[in-house]
Amino acid sequence: MLSAKSYAAFDASTPLGPYELSRRDPGPKDVVIDIHFCGICHTDIHFTQNDLGFSRYPLVPGHEIAGLVENVGADVTKFKVGDRVGVGCMVNSCRTCANCGEGLEQYCPTGIYTYGGDDRDGTITQGGYSTKVVVDQDFVLNIPASIPLDAAAPLLCAGITTYSPLRQWNVKPGTRVAVIGLGGLGHMAVKLAAAMGAVVTVISTSDKKREDAQRLGATGFIISKNEEEMKAAANSFDLILNTVSAATEINSHIALLARDGTMVMLGVVAEPMPVVSLPLIFGRRRLAGSLIGGIAETQEMLDFCGEHGIASDIEVISADQINVAYGRMMKSDVRYRFVIDIKTME
Repeated sequence: MLSAKSYAAFDASTPLGPYELSRRDPGPKDVVIDIHFCGICHTDIHFTQNDLGFSRYPLVPGHEIAGLVENVGADVTKFKVGDRVGVGCMVNSCRTCANCGEGLEQYCPTGIYTYGGDDRDGTITQGGYSTKVVVDQDFVLNIPASIPLDAAAPLLCAGITTYSPLRQWNVKPGTRVAVIGLGGLGHMAVKLAAAMGAVVTVISTSDKKREDAQRLGATGFIISKNEEEMKAAANSFDLILNTVSAATEINSHIALLARDGTMVMLGVVAEPMPVVSLPLIFGRRRLAGSLIGGIAETQEMLDFCGEHGIASDIEVISADQINVAYGRMMKSDVRYRFVIDIKTME
């Protein structure tokens, strides 16, 4: 077994703390990654606090992993020592179901998530708040040289979570896209949609992030608490990406969709949100959801970001600041992603 330092949650209510972690011995198709940076996703908080009801402890979060290849198994052909690589939300899948066959591993019924999943060797997977990770080569991504490793880390979740629906709903030059919430997901959605040529509007609860929205590529800005602005924007958008990770009122936002428009839910929300049918029916509008992307699409996203000079806006923290970062995230006090400098664990 490989020994790794990490930070873990030991129950749903106490702060994360140092944890000596054992990684499996690498097999012939495995890649050993020396982790340099790991982003903090709001899903990490959901899991550490057991908001979804199935967390198992000790739990090492983190699925926005960036680092360098330290070692490779004898049968590894895709990577070599020293390569810049990343790992996202998945570390394996069945490889045989229809979803896997279509490159949609994220919807595999027995897919294995980066932390909190049942690994093939019977252990529970542990995430990237750690110094090392061992991953099958088929679930490791190349990070383009043009993207700094620290700013690349959040692309492995926030980037692909927003890129995938933009591709699925065929965003192209002139598509009218609105983004609800300008946080970790939202700021990536704006950057990516703008790079695809979309006309982007940010919908926020206040005016505080108007300048940032414009800097990131949005040309429109709506304050959702302003009834006049919301009424004026009715029937305006082809696609709305809802990136908020908390229960919110969404019916007034659905009314902003044009006929045949779609609102895609991206934020993980544990509480139910009532939906009124009339705004959907009287515009043939759709309410949909989207997870991350498959491995091929995730690599496509990274290459797209490399070509267009896109990376996450980040605040790098040391490992001993993780709990402070969690507290700030709960108050939406981050612009726009915390990234842990894993070398501070050594």
